[in-house]
Amino acid sequence: MAHTVARVKARSDFLAANSGIRVPTPAFVLLVRQTGLGVPRVGFTVSKKNGNAVRRNRIKRRLREVARLALAEGAIASADHIFIARPVPSELPFDQLLAHAGQALAKAARRAGPQP
Repeated sequence: MAHTVARVKARSDFLAANSGIRVPTPAFVLLVRQTGLGVPRVGFTVSKKNGNAVRRNRIKRRLREVARLALAEGAIASADHIFIARPVPSELPFDQLLAHAGQALAKAARRAGPQP
């Protein structure tokens, strides 16, 4: 079942996500926070620690695609999902990145409790 996933754009929403569920993976940290907006949202943070602009943009493109695929089935309703990229020395294959996202979303859903 495909969900409509909106984007998190306001800095205050990114900061508020820090008070939510934190699920670390080797390539990124997933923050999930209930919002009550009725629609799951997604946001991305890629700092300069990850490299130059070309590398950061490539990381963002990969994370956007991972989020699109993983959130289609594993999105937590009415929650913000923030992906914070970690500086990984060697780039993970896409299928591993997707597997990490699925595992992180499942773990966050378990911690969030039953969904209405």
